[in-house]
Amino acid sequence: MPTHLVQITDGSSRRIALVEEPHLRCLTGVSSVYELAQNCIDASESMSDKAHSLATGETLSYDDIYSGRSPWRLLPPIDVPGEPSRLLVAGTGLTHLGSARQRQAMHLADKKSEQEEEAALTDSMRMFRWGVEGGRPAEGAVGIAPEWFYKGDGSVLRAPFEPLEIPSHAEDGGEEAELAGVYLIAEDGTPFRIGIAQGNEFSDHKFEKRNYLNLAGSKLRACSLGPELVVGASFGDISGEVRIERDRETLWCKSIASGEHNMCHSLANLEHHHFKFAGHRQPGSVHVHFYGADALSFGEGIVLKEGDLAEVRFEGFGRALKNPIREEVKSSQAVRVRSLA
Repeated sequence: MPTHLVQITDGSSRRIALVEEPHLRCLTGVSSVYELAQNCIDASESMSDKAHSLATGETLSYDDIYSGRSPWRLLPPIDVPGEPSRLLVAGTGLTHLGSARQRQAMHLADKKSEQEEEAALTDSMRMFRWGVEGGRPAEGAVGIAPEWFYKGDGSVLRAPFEPLEIPSHAEDGGEEAELAGVYLIAEDGTPFRIGIAQGNEFSDHKFEKRNYLNLAGSKLRACSLGPELVVGASFGDISGEVRIERDRETLWCKSIASGEHNMCHSLANLEHHHFKFAGHRQPGSVHVHFYGADALSFGEGIVLKEGDLAEVRFEGFGRALKNPIREEVKSSQAVRVRSLA
């Protein structure tokens, strides 16, 4: 069975805990997933086995923590304590069989004929087709590279129930319900996948819609992960649901699907094309890699605003990830750079 872990803090101390619904059992001897994973790599131990062997500490109510009734609160399920710059957040798009339809519609008006549509294919649809044709190579072979984007370092990660900010310079903020892999690089440069977590990747779809080349800038913002890191999760056919609430009522809801069964790229191919870069194999660094989304509320005309609540839930990945939306005050004031000349 997969092992579910959470990170919690009471403001002055932090712990890692094993999820045993409806309770959490705190681990002794380690205070972060990062520390636990490093110890397991160094000792060539199973992370699941080690977590269970250390789960001899205090038992806490998961319900109380999740609902905010406890002095303990949830943290993102991975971080590098005190060194957020050692964590890289990135992702791949156009990986899911349902993702290209919305991207194509975003960048291309309806055409009258199949021939016209073929002639006017967007770069997004071309890249998606390449993935369908070459994204699942034979074991040990290298397939076609997916779309790749950078989101930021560990400072962009938000905990469950923390707000996702629409920046003052942004045109929009939209949820992207995804699963994300969490990786730690060993001293010899080997990437280890330590688990998978639910995520809300969050992007500026209005800015991207203006021109595909705006994709890079549309991704540079906060995102969320959790509540649970699932160690040893299957990545075959995973069903889920994404929901937007406004004024405590459901504004939009949709079933979603992830896992290799629903993707045009294999997990091994996504991982190869991320970690083939030597800069992504620096010892001791952590990588959070979003695997792509299946459905977006923006694609159905929803515009998120202050106070909305985004909820992401995948079967087998623990309790739902919930984040309110916060809009920063719009500003057109330029950032001024000072000279040291």
